[in-house]
Amino acid sequence: MTLAILAAVLAAICHHLKVVLGFSIDPQFDRNEAVRLARLALSLDEHDEWALGTTAFVTAFFIGDYEAAIDFADRAVACNPNDDSAWRLRGWTYKTAGQYEEAIRSFERSIRLNPLDPTLHVTLAGIGQILIEHRRFDEAVAVTKRALRQNASYSGIYRGLASALAHLGREAEAREAAARLLEFDPSFTISTWIARGGQSNAKLLIEGLQKAGLPE
Repeated sequence: MTLAILAAVLAAICHHLKVVLGFSIDPQFDRNEAVRLARLALSLDEHDEWALGTTAFVTAFFIGDYEAAIDFADRAVACNPNDDSAWRLRGWTYKTAGQYEEAIRSFERSIRLNPLDPTLHVTLAGIGQILIEHRRFDEAVAVTKRALRQNASYSGIYRGLASALAHLGREAEAREAAARLLEFDPSFTISTWIARGGQSNAKLLIEGLQKAGLPE
C-alpha cells in the first residue's frame, strides 16, 4: 500500500465515522466524501485490499448497492487472505447487506487472524447485532458482554445489549443498558440513528431498541 492509498482510505473511514457516530455537521457531504475517497484509493490500485475493503463498506453503507459492495469485499480478501482488516470490512459489508452467515464467518476469520485487534470490541458488537437478527438473543447478550469487557465506552455495544435483553423480556436490564447508551450518546434517538444509514436490514435490532424504551 502506498502512502497515497493509505491517506485516502483513512480519510474515507474518518468521514464515514463522522456520520455513523453522529458527529457530522453535514452528513450528506461526509457520505459523499467517504465514497469519493474510497474510490480514489481504488483508482490508485484496484488490487489493494484496504482500498477494496473500504470501497465495499462505504458502498454498502451509504449507497446500498449490495451487489457491487460484496464484489469489492470478496476481491479484497482474495487479494490478501491473511489481512484481518479485509475480513473485518467484508464482515461489515455482508452484515449491512443482510447476509448474516457470511458476515459472521468473515468476522470470525478476522478475529482468528488478529485476536489482539484493538478494535475487537467493535467486531464483537457486530456479531452480537447479527445474532439478534437470527433471534439468538441469549448468544447476542453473551457476545455483547464479551465486547464490553474489551471496551465499555463504545456506545454501539449498548445498542445491541439493550435490544437483545429487551427481546428476552429482561426489561430492567434492557433499560439499564439503554441508560448507559444515553450516557455515552445523550442525543441518541432511534430515528436519528437510522437516518445515519446502513440499518435497512436491522429490523429486529431496531424493534429491540424500541422495546428497551429508547427515544424514538
